[in-house]
Amino acid sequence: MIDLRLGRMSPAEAARLRAFDREHVWHPYAPLPGAVEPELVVAASGVRLTLADGAELIDGMSSWWAAIHGYRVPELDAAVTRQLGKNAHVMFGGLTHPAAIGLAERLVSLTPEPLTKVFFADSGSVAVEVAIKMALQYWRARGRPERHRLLTVRGGYHGDTFGDMAVCDPVNGMHHLFSDVLARHVFAPPPPLGYDAEPDAAYIAELARLAAEHADELAGIIVEPVVQGAGGMRFYAPEYLRALRDLADEHGIPLILDEIATGFGRTGELWGADHAEVAADIMCVGKALTGGYMTMAATLCTDEVASVISGGEGGALMHGPTFMANPLAAAVASASIDLLLSRDWRDEVDRIEASLTAGLAGAEDLPGVADVRVLGAIGVVETREPVDVATVQGVAMDHGVWLRPFGRLIYTMPPYVCTDDDLDHITEALYAAASAL
Repeated sequence: MIDLRLGRMSPAEAARLRAFDREHVWHPYAPLPGAVEPELVVAASGVRLTLADGAELIDGMSSWWAAIHGYRVPELDAAVTRQLGKNAHVMFGGLTHPAAIGLAERLVSLTPEPLTKVFFADSGSVAVEVAIKMALQYWRARGRPERHRLLTVRGGYHGDTFGDMAVCDPVNGMHHLFSDVLARHVFAPPPPLGYDAEPDAAYIAELARLAAEHADELAGIIVEPVVQGAGGMRFYAPEYLRALRDLADEHGIPLILDEIATGFGRTGELWGADHAEVAADIMCVGKALTGGYMTMAATLCTDEVASVISGGEGGALMHGPTFMANPLAAAVASASIDLLLSRDWRDEVDRIEASLTAGLAGAEDLPGVADVRVLGAIGVVETREPVDVATVQGVAMDHGVWLRPFGRLIYTMPPYVCTDDDLDHITEALYAAASAL
């Protein structure tokens, strides 16, 4: 049983749950039984997770970058409760509802001007699948089915479904096991590292060469704007994104921007594309969309993309998830957007950036560290060798912080509502973990 007053669980019940989890529950990118036993969370409030033994950890990951407002947020709790009093779900085929319409209104007003059409999806991965499908159907509708490949860059990550895996990094990504069955797309080298780095003319020329060479078979260009997330937490100069926008225009290729990790202020601008002052033809949002409360994403597109698809073969976009535009998720997403805009989110993110920069100063000189980089509410320590996840997590937990490293990366994406003291703990944990290498 859980003692709600103390925020802890009896040792016997915790042991029973852990044992069942170990033998029967598959966790992300993990074997079964798991090599590392996961921590048992029984509650969360503010920016802290409460473990079964009553220990509290500052969540330095925003639950995989989604819980930007933290946990048990009164405004978001109230939005879910209000919607529960109406209906938890209704099919979206042939029906609509105020929660979905209200969220679509917010997204259209919040995203760059050309994006006027909204397709709701279950998750970020599905949103990217829908974006790819939009690009493919767009060219089929224009009588050019041979335009079925995508141009992207190495170092990217777009999700775990089959369409998404095909545009993730084919060499250093997480999906090389499936390379023999994935669609073959066109990959440019990874963008040169460094948000503030001087643009490399030779790299831009290589992008131009690939776009021109494959223009007759390209259905779209897809990238994560300015920040490559789970493919390596790499930051690149906005000029490269402007170059891709120019190439898309030159060759009449839709530009697809995956804003699932970068959207809603994470990089210091509302959208990653804002750093380059460009707009997409197709854009994916997710993660922070619902403030981490429920799974939901969306794919937006221009009038032109929607019109061509709707007038082509099939007369419709051929996709329709069962839980599309789920009212609970739509209601809390609208509340999350309203809450974000009601606060000075830019000041919050700037404050986090300054704190991470100061707290990680000098970490680049540690023996096992290859690079340290900060942008917006993202702090990254790149190591020279792959990290031992259990060891790094143990060090961070000793400092009262939850981090989830991968590969050669120890990083944080904290909730925007972290206090200065919370941020000090996070950077101390990061620094200590890097020192432990």
